[in-house]
Amino acid sequence: MSSFRVDIMTLFPDTMQALLGESILGRAAKKDILDIHCVQIRDYTTNRQMQVDDYPYGGGFGCVLMAQPLKSCLDDVIARAGERRRRVIYMSPQGKTLTQDVARRLVRDYDHLVLVCGHYEGIDERFIEACVDEEISIGDYVLTGGELPAMVLTDCVCRMVPGVLADEACYTGESHWDGLLEYPQYTRPAVWEGRRVPEVLVCGNHAEVARWRTRKQLERTLDKRPDMAARLDPALFGEILRERTPQPKQWRFDCRRAEPADLPQIMRIVEDGRASLAELGIEQWQTGYPTWDNYEFDVARGIAWVITSGEELAAAAAIDFAPDPAYAAIEGAWLTDGNYASIHRACVAKAFRGTGAASELLSLAEDLALGSGCGAVRVDTHAGNTPMRRLLEKNGYTECGVITLLSGSEAGQKRVAYEKKLV
Repeated sequence: MSSFRVDIMTLFPDTMQALLGESILGRAAKKDILDIHCVQIRDYTTNRQMQVDDYPYGGGFGCVLMAQPLKSCLDDVIARAGERRRRVIYMSPQGKTLTQDVARRLVRDYDHLVLVCGHYEGIDERFIEACVDEEISIGDYVLTGGELPAMVLTDCVCRMVPGVLADEACYTGESHWDGLLEYPQYTRPAVWEGRRVPEVLVCGNHAEVARWRTRKQLERTLDKRPDMAARLDPALFGEILRERTPQPKQWRFDCRRAEPADLPQIMRIVEDGRASLAELGIEQWQTGYPTWDNYEFDVARGIAWVITSGEELAAAAAIDFAPDPAYAAIEGAWLTDGNYASIHRACVAKAFRGTGAASELLSLAEDLALGSGCGAVRVDTHAGNTPMRRLLEKNGYTECGVITLLSGSEAGQKRVAYEKKLV
Protein backbone atom coordinates (compact mmCIF):
# COMPACT_ATOMS: atom_id res chain seq x y z
CA MET A 1 0.00 0.00 0.00
CA SER A 2 1.38 3.42 -0.96
CA SER A 3 2.07 5.79 1.88
CA PHE A 4 -0.23 8.52 0.57
CA ARG A 5 -3.18 8.20 -1.81
CA VAL A 6 -5.16 10.88 -3.64
CA ASP A 7 -8.30 10.16 -5.65
CA ILE A 8 -9.64 13.00 -7.75
CA MET A 9 -13.24 12.69 -8.95
CA THR A 10 -13.46 14.64 -12.20
CA LEU A 11 -14.96 14.84 -15.68
CA PHE A 12 -11.46 15.32 -17.18
CA PRO A 13 -9.29 12.55 -15.73
CA ASP A 14 -6.90 12.09 -18.65
CA THR A 15 -5.80 15.74 -18.72
CA MET A 16 -5.32 15.84 -14.97
CA GLN A 17 -3.48 12.54 -14.80
CA ALA A 18 -1.07 13.68 -17.49
CA LEU A 19 -0.21 16.83 -15.56
CA LEU A 20 0.05 15.19 -12.15
CA GLY A 21 2.18 12.39 -13.57
CA GLU A 22 5.00 14.78 -14.46
CA SER A 23 7.95 16.22 -12.58
CA ILE A 24 8.36 15.71 -8.82
CA LEU A 25 4.96 14.14 -8.16
CA GLY A 26 5.34 11.83 -11.13
CA ARG A 27 8.71 10.58 -9.91
CA ALA A 28 7.29 10.04 -6.41
CA ALA A 29 4.42 8.01 -7.90
CA LYS A 30 6.88 5.78 -9.77
CA LYS A 31 8.61 5.09 -6.44
CA ASP A 32 5.25 4.18 -4.88
CA ILE A 33 5.53 7.07 -2.43
CA LEU A 34 2.37 8.57 -3.92
CA ASP A 35 -0.67 6.89 -5.41
CA ILE A 36 -2.66 9.44 -7.42
CA HIS A 37 -5.81 8.45 -9.34
CA CYS A 38 -8.02 10.65 -11.49
CA VAL A 39 -11.44 9.00 -11.69
CA GLN A 40 -14.05 9.68 -14.38
CA ILE A 41 -17.37 10.54 -12.72
CA ARG A 42 -19.21 9.82 -15.96
CA ASP A 43 -18.35 6.12 -15.68
CA TYR A 44 -20.71 5.83 -12.71
CA THR A 45 -23.89 7.29 -14.16
CA THR A 46 -26.91 5.05 -14.69
CA ASN A 47 -28.14 7.26 -17.49
CA ARG A 48 -27.90 5.65 -20.97
CA GLN A 49 -26.70 8.92 -22.45
CA MET A 50 -23.90 9.06 -19.83
CA GLN A 51 -25.54 12.18 -18.42
CA VAL A 52 -24.12 13.38 -15.10
CA ASP A 53 -25.89 16.74 -14.76
CA ASP A 54 -29.38 18.21 -14.97
CA TYR A 55 -31.21 21.52 -14.69
CA PRO A 56 -31.51 22.96 -11.18
CA TYR A 57 -34.80 22.86 -9.32
CA GLY A 58 -36.26 26.36 -9.03
CA GLY A 59 -34.80 27.45 -12.37
CA GLY A 60 -31.61 29.31 -13.16
CA PHE A 61 -28.72 29.16 -15.57
CA GLY A 62 -26.55 26.11 -16.19
CA CYS A 63 -26.77 22.59 -14.85
CA VAL A 64 -25.90 20.83 -11.60
CA LEU A 65 -23.93 17.61 -11.15
CA MET A 66 -26.28 14.87 -9.94
CA ALA A 67 -25.81 13.16 -6.59
CA GLN A 68 -26.13 9.58 -7.89
CA PRO A 69 -23.02 9.35 -10.11
CA LEU A 70 -20.99 11.26 -7.51
CA LYS A 71 -22.02 8.89 -4.72
CA SER A 72 -21.46 5.79 -6.84
CA CYS A 73 -18.01 7.07 -7.85
CA LEU A 74 -17.12 7.82 -4.22
CA ASP A 75 -18.26 4.39 -3.04
CA ASP A 76 -16.03 2.68 -5.60
CA VAL A 77 -13.06 4.90 -4.76
CA ILE A 78 -13.39 4.05 -1.07
CA ALA A 79 -13.78 0.34 -1.78
CA ARG A 80 -10.63 0.32 -3.92
CA ALA A 81 -8.59 2.28 -1.40
CA GLY A 82 -9.49 0.13 1.59
CA GLU A 83 -9.24 1.20 5.20
CA ARG A 84 -7.36 4.45 5.49
CA ARG A 85 -7.39 7.73 7.36
CA ARG A 86 -9.60 9.38 4.79
CA ARG A 87 -10.85 12.92 4.09
CA VAL A 88 -13.43 13.73 1.40
CA ILE A 89 -12.97 17.29 0.18
CA TYR A 90 -15.16 19.27 -2.20
CA MET A 91 -13.19 21.93 -4.10
CA SER A 92 -15.56 24.85 -3.71
CA PRO A 93 -15.27 28.66 -3.79
CA GLN A 94 -17.40 28.60 -0.64
CA GLY A 95 -14.85 26.56 1.32
CA LYS A 96 -12.16 27.63 3.74
CA THR A 97 -9.11 29.05 1.99
CA LEU A 98 -6.23 26.68 1.32
CA THR A 99 -3.20 27.75 3.35
CA GLN A 100 0.07 26.12 4.27
CA ASP A 101 -1.39 25.28 7.68
CA VAL A 102 -4.38 23.55 6.05
CA ALA A 103 -2.03 21.53 3.82
CA ARG A 104 0.13 20.55 6.81
CA ARG A 105 -2.95 19.34 8.65
CA LEU A 106 -4.09 17.22 5.73
CA VAL A 107 -0.74 15.50 5.24
CA ARG A 108 -0.36 15.00 8.98
CA ASP A 109 -3.83 13.63 9.80
CA TYR A 110 -4.72 11.62 6.69
CA ASP A 111 -3.20 9.22 4.19
CA HIS A 112 -6.11 9.27 1.71
CA LEU A 113 -7.66 12.37 0.21
CA VAL A 114 -10.69 12.20 -2.07
CA LEU A 115 -11.07 15.45 -4.01
CA VAL A 116 -14.42 16.15 -5.65
CA CYS A 117 -14.32 18.50 -8.64
CA GLY A 118 -17.52 20.36 -9.27
CA HIS A 119 -18.50 21.71 -12.65
CA TYR A 120 -21.19 23.75 -14.31
CA GLU A 121 -23.27 25.33 -11.52
CA GLY A 122 -21.91 23.03 -8.82
CA ILE A 123 -23.09 19.76 -7.36
CA ASP A 124 -26.27 18.55 -5.69
CA GLU A 125 -26.29 19.85 -2.12
CA ARG A 126 -27.48 16.51 -0.80
CA PHE A 127 -24.21 14.85 -1.83
CA ILE A 128 -22.29 17.53 0.08
CA GLU A 129 -24.42 17.01 3.17
CA ALA A 130 -24.13 13.20 3.07
CA CYS A 131 -20.59 12.59 1.88
CA VAL A 132 -18.28 15.63 2.07
CA ASP A 133 -16.07 16.18 5.14
CA GLU A 134 -14.98 19.69 4.28
CA GLU A 135 -14.93 22.26 1.49
CA ILE A 136 -11.72 24.01 0.43
CA SER A 137 -11.18 27.01 -1.85
CA ILE A 138 -7.93 28.23 -3.39
CA GLY A 139 -9.09 31.85 -3.34
CA ASP A 140 -12.01 34.22 -3.40
CA TYR A 141 -12.85 33.81 -7.06
CA VAL A 142 -14.78 31.36 -9.25
CA LEU A 143 -13.38 29.00 -11.91
CA THR A 144 -15.22 26.93 -14.51
CA GLY A 145 -14.50 23.74 -12.59
CA GLY A 146 -12.75 22.21 -9.61
CA GLU A 147 -9.93 20.57 -11.56
CA LEU A 148 -7.39 23.38 -11.21
CA PRO A 149 -8.04 23.79 -7.46
CA ALA A 150 -7.77 20.01 -7.02
CA MET A 151 -4.37 19.97 -8.73
CA VAL A 152 -3.20 22.90 -6.62
CA LEU A 153 -4.21 21.17 -3.40
CA THR A 154 -2.69 17.88 -4.54
CA ASP A 155 0.65 19.49 -5.35
CA CYS A 156 0.66 21.54 -2.14
CA VAL A 157 -0.06 18.53 0.08
CA CYS A 158 1.87 15.80 -1.71
CA ARG A 159 5.17 17.67 -1.84
CA MET A 160 5.21 17.41 1.98
CA VAL A 161 4.76 13.64 2.02
CA PRO A 162 8.01 12.13 3.33
CA GLY A 163 10.24 11.04 0.46
CA VAL A 164 8.65 13.20 -2.25
CA LEU A 165 11.30 15.90 -1.86
CA ALA A 166 14.92 15.14 -1.15
CA ASP A 167 14.86 16.63 2.33
CA GLU A 168 12.34 18.12 4.72
CA ALA A 169 14.25 21.39 4.57
CA CYS A 170 13.16 21.70 0.93
CA TYR A 171 9.74 22.86 2.11
CA THR A 172 10.24 23.95 5.73
CA GLY A 173 12.40 26.86 4.58
CA GLU A 174 9.95 28.12 1.98
CA SER A 175 7.33 30.83 2.03
CA HIS A 176 4.48 30.45 4.51
CA TRP A 177 5.91 27.43 6.33
CA ASP A 178 6.67 29.40 9.50
CA GLY A 179 4.56 32.46 8.76
CA LEU A 180 7.28 34.20 6.74
CA LEU A 181 8.02 34.59 3.05
CA GLU A 182 11.09 32.90 1.64
CA TYR A 183 14.42 34.70 1.28
CA PRO A 184 15.76 35.61 -2.23
CA GLN A 185 17.48 32.84 -4.22
CA TYR A 186 20.43 33.18 -6.64
CA THR A 187 22.41 30.89 -8.96
CA ARG A 188 25.25 31.17 -11.50
CA PRO A 189 26.64 33.39 -12.89
CA ALA A 190 27.79 35.54 -9.97
CA VAL A 191 27.20 38.69 -12.06
CA TRP A 192 24.29 38.96 -14.49
CA GLU A 193 23.64 42.14 -16.48
CA GLY A 194 25.56 44.15 -13.91
CA ARG A 195 23.69 42.66 -10.94
CA ARG A 196 25.91 40.83 -8.48
CA VAL A 197 24.96 38.04 -6.07
CA PRO A 198 25.04 39.38 -2.48
CA GLU A 199 28.56 39.00 -1.11
CA VAL A 200 27.39 37.20 2.02
CA LEU A 201 26.22 34.23 -0.06
CA VAL A 202 29.68 33.57 -1.48
CA CYS A 203 31.71 34.26 1.65
CA GLY A 204 31.52 30.69 2.95
CA ASN A 205 30.36 31.74 6.43
CA HIS A 206 27.29 29.58 7.03
CA ALA A 207 26.29 31.44 10.19
CA GLU A 208 26.34 34.75 8.32
CA VAL A 209 24.34 33.23 5.46
CA ALA A 210 21.72 31.96 7.92
CA ARG A 211 21.44 35.40 9.56
CA TRP A 212 21.15 37.10 6.17
CA ARG A 213 18.41 34.72 5.06
CA THR A 214 16.41 35.18 8.26
CA ARG A 215 16.62 38.95 7.92
CA LYS A 216 15.55 38.82 4.27
CA GLN A 217 12.56 36.68 5.24
CA LEU A 218 11.50 39.32 7.74
CA GLU A 219 12.04 42.17 5.27
CA ARG A 220 10.13 40.44 2.46
CA THR A 221 7.21 39.59 4.71
CA LEU A 222 7.08 43.17 5.95
CA ASP A 223 7.24 44.59 2.41
CA LYS A 224 5.08 42.16 0.46
CA ARG A 225 2.66 40.81 3.05
CA PRO A 226 2.29 43.25 5.95
CA ASP A 227 -0.92 41.41 6.85
CA MET A 228 1.22 38.37 7.70
CA ALA A 229 3.76 40.46 9.55
CA ALA A 230 1.03 41.84 11.79
CA ARG A 231 0.27 38.35 13.07
CA LEU A 232 3.84 37.69 14.20
CA ASP A 233 5.74 38.79 17.28
CA PRO A 234 6.45 42.53 16.78
CA ALA A 235 9.85 42.04 18.40
CA LEU A 236 11.00 40.13 15.28
CA PHE A 237 10.63 43.26 13.20
CA GLY A 238 11.87 45.80 15.73
CA GLU A 239 15.39 46.15 14.34
CA ILE A 240 14.21 46.45 10.73
CA LEU A 241 11.51 48.97 11.58
CA ARG A 242 13.95 51.08 13.58
CA GLU A 243 16.42 51.10 10.69
CA ARG A 244 13.74 52.03 8.17
CA THR A 245 12.11 54.72 10.26
CA PRO A 246 14.01 57.98 9.88
CA GLN A 247 15.10 59.05 13.33
CA PRO A 248 14.20 62.65 14.16
CA LYS A 249 17.16 64.96 14.28
CA GLN A 250 18.24 65.78 17.79
CA TRP A 251 18.13 69.57 17.74
CA ARG A 252 20.26 71.58 20.14
CA PHE A 253 18.80 74.96 21.03
CA ASP A 254 20.18 77.94 22.88
CA CYS A 255 18.45 81.12 23.99
CA ARG A 256 19.51 84.74 24.39
CA ARG A 257 18.16 88.25 24.32
CA ALA A 258 17.60 89.55 20.81
CA GLU A 259 19.95 92.18 19.43
CA PRO A 260 19.37 94.88 16.80
CA ALA A 261 21.34 92.77 14.30
CA ASP A 262 18.70 90.03 14.65
CA LEU A 263 15.85 92.22 13.38
CA PRO A 264 16.16 91.45 9.64
CA GLN A 265 16.07 87.70 10.32
CA ILE A 266 13.23 88.07 12.83
CA MET A 267 11.15 89.94 10.25
CA ARG A 268 11.77 87.24 7.65
CA ILE A 269 10.41 84.71 10.15
CA VAL A 270 7.42 86.97 10.78
CA GLU A 271 6.64 87.23 7.06
CA ASP A 272 6.76 83.44 6.73
CA GLY A 273 4.37 83.18 9.67
CA ARG A 274 2.07 85.79 8.19
CA ALA A 275 1.91 83.87 4.91
CA SER A 276 1.18 80.58 6.70
CA LEU A 277 -1.69 82.15 8.65
CA ALA A 278 -3.11 83.57 5.41
CA GLU A 279 -3.03 80.10 3.84
CA LEU A 280 -5.10 78.86 6.78
CA GLY A 281 -7.60 81.68 6.25
CA ILE A 282 -6.76 83.27 9.62
CA GLU A 283 -6.98 87.06 9.96
CA GLN A 284 -4.25 87.16 12.62
CA TRP A 285 -1.23 89.25 11.57
CA GLN A 286 -2.88 90.21 8.27
CA THR A 287 -3.03 93.96 9.04
CA GLY A 288 0.73 94.51 9.02
CA TYR A 289 1.25 93.71 12.70
CA PRO A 290 3.80 92.92 14.07
CA THR A 291 6.11 95.50 12.55
CA TRP A 292 9.82 96.21 12.61
CA ASP A 293 9.09 98.99 15.09
CA ASN A 294 7.35 96.51 17.43
CA TYR A 295 10.37 94.25 17.62
CA GLU A 296 12.82 97.17 17.69
CA PHE A 297 10.97 98.51 20.74
CA ASP A 298 11.04 95.03 22.32
CA VAL A 299 14.81 94.84 21.79
CA ALA A 300 15.28 98.28 23.31
CA ARG A 301 13.24 97.29 26.40
CA GLY A 302 15.18 94.01 26.74
CA ILE A 303 12.07 91.81 26.44
CA ALA A 304 12.85 90.38 22.99
CA TRP A 305 14.28 86.86 23.08
CA VAL A 306 15.43 84.44 20.39
CA ILE A 307 15.93 80.69 20.24
CA THR A 308 18.98 79.73 18.19
CA SER A 309 20.35 76.54 16.67
CA GLY A 310 23.96 77.09 15.79
CA GLU A 311 24.12 80.31 13.81
CA GLU A 312 20.44 80.21 12.81
CA LEU A 313 17.50 81.90 14.47
CA ALA A 314 14.82 79.30 15.12
CA ALA A 315 12.19 81.36 16.98
CA ALA A 316 11.57 84.76 18.52
CA ALA A 317 9.11 86.39 20.93
CA ALA A 318 8.57 89.20 23.38
CA ILE A 319 8.40 87.99 26.99
CA ASP A 320 6.95 90.81 29.06
CA PHE A 321 6.52 91.08 32.83
CA ALA A 322 4.39 94.22 32.78
CA PRO A 323 0.60 93.69 33.13
CA ASP A 324 -1.13 93.60 29.75
CA PRO A 325 -4.15 95.93 29.70
CA ALA A 326 -5.98 93.59 27.29
CA TYR A 327 -5.79 90.83 29.89
CA ALA A 328 -7.56 92.91 32.57
CA ALA A 329 -10.97 92.01 31.16
CA ILE A 330 -11.58 88.42 30.08
CA GLU A 331 -14.72 86.62 29.01
CA GLY A 332 -13.95 83.71 31.31
CA ALA A 333 -11.49 83.51 34.19
CA TRP A 334 -7.74 83.36 34.60
CA LEU A 335 -6.21 80.60 36.71
CA THR A 336 -4.24 83.01 38.91
CA ASP A 337 -4.55 86.55 40.27
CA GLY A 338 -0.88 87.37 40.92
CA ASN A 339 2.06 88.46 38.82
CA TYR A 340 2.50 86.82 35.44
CA ALA A 341 4.67 86.90 32.35
CA SER A 342 3.05 87.26 28.93
CA ILE A 343 4.25 86.05 25.54
CA HIS A 344 3.62 88.23 22.49
CA ARG A 345 4.65 88.25 18.84
CA ALA A 346 5.93 84.67 18.96
CA CYS A 347 7.15 83.30 15.64
CA VAL A 348 9.01 80.19 14.52
CA ALA A 349 11.17 79.89 11.38
CA LYS A 350 9.65 77.64 8.73
CA ALA A 351 12.71 75.36 8.76
CA PHE A 352 12.31 74.82 12.51
CA ARG A 353 8.61 74.04 12.69
CA GLY A 354 8.08 70.66 14.29
CA THR A 355 11.59 70.57 15.77
CA GLY A 356 10.65 71.59 19.30
CA ALA A 357 11.79 75.20 18.89
CA ALA A 358 8.31 76.52 19.77
CA SER A 359 8.19 74.43 22.95
CA GLU A 360 11.68 75.68 23.78
CA LEU A 361 10.35 79.24 23.51
CA LEU A 362 7.52 78.47 25.93
CA SER A 363 9.94 76.80 28.32
CA LEU A 364 12.17 79.89 28.21
CA ALA A 365 9.21 82.13 29.12
CA GLU A 366 8.35 79.86 32.04
CA ASP A 367 11.93 79.89 33.36
CA LEU A 368 12.13 83.68 33.08
CA ALA A 369 8.76 84.04 34.78
CA LEU A 370 9.82 81.91 37.74
CA GLY A 371 13.10 83.78 37.98
CA SER A 372 11.21 87.07 38.15
CA GLY A 373 8.81 85.91 40.84
CA CYS A 374 5.83 85.35 38.50
CA GLY A 375 3.51 82.46 39.22
CA ALA A 376 2.09 82.05 35.71
CA VAL A 377 2.57 82.65 32.00
CA ARG A 378 -0.22 84.03 29.80
CA VAL A 379 -0.53 84.06 26.02
CA ASP A 380 -3.27 84.62 23.46
CA THR A 381 -3.86 83.47 19.90
CA HIS A 382 -6.48 83.50 17.18
CA ALA A 383 -9.32 80.99 17.58
CA GLY A 384 -8.51 79.53 14.16
CA ASN A 385 -4.79 79.12 14.84
CA THR A 386 -5.10 75.40 15.50
CA PRO A 387 -1.34 74.65 15.39
CA MET A 388 -0.65 77.24 18.11
CA ARG A 389 -3.57 76.09 20.25
CA ARG A 390 -2.42 72.48 20.04
CA LEU A 391 1.12 73.52 20.97
CA LEU A 392 -0.12 75.38 24.04
CA GLU A 393 -2.32 72.54 25.21
CA LYS A 394 0.50 70.04 24.64
CA ASN A 395 2.75 72.15 26.87
CA GLY A 396 0.28 72.33 29.74
CA TYR A 397 -1.51 75.62 29.01
CA THR A 398 -5.21 75.92 29.88
CA GLU A 399 -7.78 77.78 27.80
CA CYS A 400 -9.25 80.44 30.11
CA GLY A 401 -11.55 82.52 27.91
CA VAL A 402 -11.55 85.30 25.32
CA ILE A 403 -9.86 88.71 25.45
CA THR A 404 -10.15 91.76 23.16
CA LEU A 405 -7.04 93.42 21.75
CA LEU A 406 -6.90 97.11 22.72
CA SER A 407 -4.17 98.68 20.59
CA GLY A 408 -2.43 98.59 17.26
CA SER A 409 -3.83 97.62 13.86
CA GLU A 410 -5.58 94.55 15.33
CA ALA A 411 -7.42 96.49 18.04
CA GLY A 412 -10.94 95.17 18.59
CA GLN A 413 -10.14 91.63 17.42
CA LYS A 414 -10.92 88.70 19.72
CA ARG A 415 -8.28 86.23 20.88
CA VAL A 416 -8.42 82.99 22.83
CA ALA A 417 -6.48 83.38 26.09
CA TYR A 418 -4.36 80.66 27.72
CA GLU A 419 -2.52 80.49 31.02
CA LYS A 420 -0.09 78.06 32.66
CA LYS A 421 0.17 78.09 36.43
CA LEU A 422 3.79 77.64 37.50
CA VAL A 423 3.57 77.56 41.29
